[in-house]
Amino acid sequence: MCLLSVSIQLFYILGIFSRTALYSDPDESWLSDEAIQLKQSAGKPHTSPPVSIIVCAWNELDNLQTLLPALNDQVYPVFEILIMDDRSSDGTREFLEQSAAQYERLRFIRIDREHDHVTPKKYALTTGIRNAAYDCILLTDADCQPTGDYWLAGMVAKLKNPEKQIVLGFGPYKRRKRNRWLNRLIRYETLYTAVQYFSLALAGFPYMGVGRNLMYRRKLFLENKGFYSHIRVLGGDDDLFINEVATSRNVAISLHPATFTYSKPKETFAEWWHQKQRHSSVGKYYKTRNKIWLGLLSLTHVLSWLTGPVVSLVTLIRGVATGFSALMSQAEGQLLVIATGLFLFRLLAFWVIVGRISYRLGRTVSWLTIPVLDLAMGVYYAIMGFITLKPRNKNRRMTWK
Repeated sequence: MCLLSVSIQLFYILGIFSRTALYSDPDESWLSDEAIQLKQSAGKPHTSPPVSIIVCAWNELDNLQTLLPALNDQVYPVFEILIMDDRSSDGTREFLEQSAAQYERLRFIRIDREHDHVTPKKYALTTGIRNAAYDCILLTDADCQPTGDYWLAGMVAKLKNPEKQIVLGFGPYKRRKRNRWLNRLIRYETLYTAVQYFSLALAGFPYMGVGRNLMYRRKLFLENKGFYSHIRVLGGDDDLFINEVATSRNVAISLHPATFTYSKPKETFAEWWHQKQRHSSVGKYYKTRNKIWLGLLSLTHVLSWLTGPVVSLVTLIRGVATGFSALMSQAEGQLLVIATGLFLFRLLAFWVIVGRISYRLGRTVSWLTIPVLDLAMGVYYAIMGFITLKPRNKNRRMTWK
């Protein structure tokens, strides 16, 4: 069991995750060249496609007060900011009415009621996309913040290839001094999820994106009937849609730190756990091949940590008791040594490759903490897998935030 689990893990780490670690972004020059040209050509004829930035907001007044100036300051020739105000009761509507006079690019649409046939956020997004002025749609959340003024330009740069219709961006969480280990776990889980969806996209098997930082063409959305196939599922406005329409040819990824959007992390374990349960509840709607890829990865992650340390300890005890030369003379002893060696190699390979990706993705977590967080992720997968298999309380109400 240990040998098999660790071998499968090494296949993922060396064969798939390494693609992101070693990825050479052909468009990284945009920051020094194209973005500067965009700034210098303000007001002149341009060839960059116009973009609609869409944000859904449900009682997000405080976040919108911070986000709108950051969106308005994006260095890009033509774009609009479309805020979908979903039944907010915190003064969002009044704020948007005032802001519309201040920001000429800003539009907003007010949604006053829920609809029985569709979940609230998917209705808001569908309405926004249908009413968007432009074909290129860039999505983020109200509690996000672009890294800088070239977020929009950097994401659009990935659509230069006419085959590309989707751009997967990275949306890390901010560092917090409060509850440091919870904050590390949140940032690491976000990093490891990105490692998976970036790497599988590079391997030709794209399966998800995150709505905190995601771009696609409106034509793609409309031609595939938007969220129709999962319109009553609470989540999945980002990952289920991408899971349905993404192919090996139409997806690009953006790893440049200037294209990140940072979000506010949950402050308590209960809040974060509720969020993760909501996210994991949509996984059962993925394509079968994606469920197999991800299920095998999670299962072998758990089994590697369940069996690897035990096998390593047994090997050490027997080696000390009988001598390692005597241990190697036995078939069983040879298997123990091989399994231990592979487990330790798996630890090292994971540490190096995920550490490299973390460095590329804005030093999301400290390289030194990765082995501990790797173990924590194994525990997380085990618990989440158990909860996912349990019958869900149908009376429990979940919201889209």
